Amino acid sequence: MEKFVMAAGTPVRYADAGKGTQTVMLLHGYLESIEVWDDFASALGKDYRVLRVDLPGHGFSDWGDREVIGIDYMADTVAAVLDVAGVEKCTVVGHSMGGYVALSLAANHPEKVEGLVLFHSSPNADTPEKAANRQREIDLVEAGKKEMLARANPGKGFAEANLHRCADAIEDLTEQVMMTEDEAIVAVLKGMSQRRDRNEEMRKLGVPQLMIFGRNDNYIPVAAAEAMAMAQPQAKVEWLECSGHMGFVEQPEESLRILKDFLSEVARMSK
Repeated sequence: MEKFVMAAGTPVRYADAGKGTQTVMLLHGYLESIEVWDDFASALGKDYRVLRVDLPGHGFSDWGDREVIGIDYMADTVAAVLDVAGVEKCTVVGHSMGGYVALSLAANHPEKVEGLVLFHSSPNADTPEKAANRQREIDLVEAGKKEMLARANPGKGFAEANLHRCADAIEDLTEQVMMTEDEAIVAVLKGMSQRRDRNEEMRKLGVPQLMIFGRNDNYIPVAAAEAMAMAQPQAKVEWLECSGHMGFVEQPEESLRILKDFLSEVARMSK
């Protein structure tokens, strides 16, 4: 079931489906929408209540014409959706940019989070190199060349070995980029580049945590992922051996198994 609600002063679309005593909130990444989770959410919904949100500036959610769509603002909209949906606590699963939002939700609205999953994501702030890359994307969009992002970004999210098999998913993501408003893309890029380091906050959260990485991720190399894992000894770490940056699409069965095992742990610890 899809609904539109006012969340933190912003019209936001969310989906609410599935059954079970535990609730999972799935947060998509940059230039994605709730549709990216369709198959995964359907499988997960057999055992859990599953919510998905179009984050501000993405999909069919507004962003109030903000010049900067900040990560904390996005998290506030997610918290508001949880209130509207009557969800007291959830395990929040954030893919890539959605992981930044998930971590912000856990830090700023801790009463709502009983488990945290960073799926191909990071608690680190942008490096100067990453910030420069985001500025280059801003420059492209402001120059009217969004189609260059649409051609390059979706495919880069997949392991080379999975490109042919995942061609339909890549096409869907390409269409999503073209549907996203230019001004929203720029505002989101600014928000991501301005976010702060959250390593210390993550270590102090006090809830079960899981980090999932792909061995063939073009955005988070193995060495960088290993360094993140070392900095977060309290978090469980799982590797998808045949995935790039889109593990829940590239290896859905293995991703589902990993997440369900973690959700069982969350349930045990919350009793």
